[in-house]
Amino acid sequence: MESIHEHEIHDVLRNERRVHTLNYLDDFEGAVSLRELSEEIAHRETGESPPPRNIRESVYNSLHQTHLPKLDRLGVLAYDRDRKRIRLLEPAEQFDLYMEVTAEQEVTWATYYRTVGIVALLVLALAEAGLPAFAAVSTAVWAVGFLAVFALSMLYQRFGR
Repeated sequence: MESIHEHEIHDVLRNERRVHTLNYLDDFEGAVSLRELSEEIAHRETGESPPPRNIRESVYNSLHQTHLPKLDRLGVLAYDRDRKRIRLLEPAEQFDLYMEVTAEQEVTWATYYRTVGIVALLVLALAEAGLPAFAAVSTAVWAVGFLAVFALSMLYQRFGR
């Protein structure tokens, strides 16, 4: 697998339609049609179902003329211009770390989980040490609370976006 330079990854991710394209294609094993992709992206942009025709056409044209050829040249996806079919390729995996953010704060999920884990360990240690503010709640209750935070976070990460 050929490595994509970091500045090229950032250039690709600067455009919301390319980000939506990569996110959408990541859920599919095979190829999708340009029409299906453009309708989904138009829906994401407007929140309307079906999205307005002018938005669908705008998305379709920009994908066909600009975004998909760029991603095809980089080797991120295969775009058959004649059949209007798109398929994600293995080099797209290089974008995963850059796209894996929790929200507008641009904190990766890995950083989020690491921070919650460290806070949980600290709180549990302080509760076990008998520090009054933390010992008022049992260690088991603290542990269950943090496990719930992890579980809810994982559900949000998987289904909430």
